[in-house]
Amino acid sequence: MPGDSLRKPVRAAASQDAPTAPAPAPAAETLRHSLLVVDTDPAMRSACSEIAVSLGYRVETTGDAAQARRLLEARAADIALVNLPATAGTALDWIAEAHLLHPEIALVVMTSSGSVHLAVEAMRRGASDYMTKPFTVDELSAVLARAAETVTVDRENRRLREQLRSSPGLGAMIGRSVEMEKLYRILSKVAQSTHPVLILGESGTGKELVARTIHAYGPNSAKPFLPVDCGSLVPSLIESELFGYVKGAFTGANRSRDGLFVSAEGGTVFLDEVGELSLDLQAKLLRALQEKEVRPVGATHRVPIRARIIAATNRDLAAMVERGTFRKDLFYRLNVVNLRLPALRDRREDIPLLAAHFLDRLARNHGQRYTLNDEALRTMMQHDWPGNIRELEHAIERACALSSGPVLQLGDLPTQLQQQGIEFHRTPPPGAPNADSSVLEVQPLADLEREAILTAIRTLGGDKLLAARLLGIGKTTLYRKLKEYGIGDPMQE
Repeated sequence: MPGDSLRKPVRAAASQDAPTAPAPAPAAETLRHSLLVVDTDPAMRSACSEIAVSLGYRVETTGDAAQARRLLEARAADIALVNLPATAGTALDWIAEAHLLHPEIALVVMTSSGSVHLAVEAMRRGASDYMTKPFTVDELSAVLARAAETVTVDRENRRLREQLRSSPGLGAMIGRSVEMEKLYRILSKVAQSTHPVLILGESGTGKELVARTIHAYGPNSAKPFLPVDCGSLVPSLIESELFGYVKGAFTGANRSRDGLFVSAEGGTVFLDEVGELSLDLQAKLLRALQEKEVRPVGATHRVPIRARIIAATNRDLAAMVERGTFRKDLFYRLNVVNLRLPALRDRREDIPLLAAHFLDRLARNHGQRYTLNDEALRTMMQHDWPGNIRELEHAIERACALSSGPVLQLGDLPTQLQQQGIEFHRTPPPGAPNADSSVLEVQPLADLEREAILTAIRTLGGDKLLAARLLGIGKTTLYRKLKEYGIGDPMQE
C-alpha cells in the first residue's frame, strides 16, 4: 500500500518527544496491547513506532500487505494502524477481510485530508477509527488510547459472553442459537453499566433470570437484588413496598419501614410486570426515577435513592402508550436499554440443551438420572411451547415424576405433547415417498381418540387410572370410552 510522505507535524513532534533519557515505565494496562503499523513509507512507520513504544505499546511494523495479513492471521496484534492511500480499492478490501477474519482487532486507518470519504468507507467495512495526515503526537496518542479501550472492553465482553454461555445455573440463559448469541452480546455490554433496562418477552422466557444475570455481572453485584411482582400486589401495597412508610401511616403500620428503592443501597430493583401498574403509581414511579428520591407513605420528607432499575413485562408497552394506559414519559425513562427475549419456538435448537440442563438438575436433587428417548425428544422439538422455558421445565419434571424407568418415553410427557407426537409420527413428512400432496387425508376424531387412549394405557403398563389422569379425563369417562370402542384388554389390542 503506497504511503504518503511524512508530514512535518508528525516528524517534528516525533523528534521533539523522542526521549533523551530512559522513558518512564509504561502502565501495565498499556503493555497488554500490541500494535501493528502497516505503511509503505519507512519514515512514517518509524515515527509511529517510536511514539507508540514511548506510550508503552509492543510494536511491529511492515510495509508489505501480504506480510501484514500473515501477522494478523497469527493474531500478532491487538491494534492495527493502517495507511489508507488515495487509490484505496485494495486497501478497503484488505480492511474488510481483516475485520471479517478477526473482528476483535481494532483497525485504525490513516489517510490524507482529502480522502476522508475513504476513511468513512473503511469504518463502514470494519475499521474502528481513523486519522487524517498530518497529525500530532497527541492526536496519535488519543486514537491509540481509544483503540486500546475498545480492545479492553471487547475482551471483557467476550469473557462475559463465555460465562453467560457456560454457566449451568442460569437456566434460561442456556443456548447457542443465533438469537441467544445476539442476546449474549447485548448483555455483555448492558451488565457493565447502571442504566435502566426494559426486558420484554412472553411469559416463561426467563425475564427475571436475565435481570439477575445483569445484576450478577454488573459493577454493583455485591449489593442486593430486590424483585417485586407489580401484578400480584394491590396498588397501596406496591407503593409502600417500593417507597416505604412511616409509623402510623395506615392501620397496622406499627413502625417505619424502608421501601425497596432505599433498601437496595445501590443494588438493583427488579419491577416484574411493570405494565400492570396503575397510572397513579406510574406517575409516582416516574417522579422517583427523575428526582432519584422517594417520599415514604405518610411522610413529609424525601429520601434519596441510588438503586438501578430493571423492569420487565410480557405486554406491549408501546401499544399501551398509544392507548393511554401507560405513561409515555415513564416508558422512555425505563426504555433506555431494551432487551427482547426470544420465544422458545424461535430457538428450537436450544431445546435439547435446556432439557439436558433440567434433567441434570433433577439428577442432582433426587439422585436419579433420566434420559429422553428419540421419539420424546423429536416431539419436544416440534412443540411450539406457548409457555416457553417454564413449560418445558414443568413438562420434564412431570415426566420424571410419572416415569416408570430411567428413559423418558413419549407417554411420560403431558397429554398435549403425546397427542402431538402421535400426529407427527402418523403424518408422512413433506416430500416422503408415495406422499400425494394433492389429497388431504383427514382421520376421524374417534380413531384419534381411540389411539390416544390405547397409547396412554400401553405406555403406563395398563394403569387405567393414571392413563385417565394423563389424558385429562375422569376414570368413569375412560371406562365408558373403552366400552364404546370395544376395547377389552388394551394391552392385547
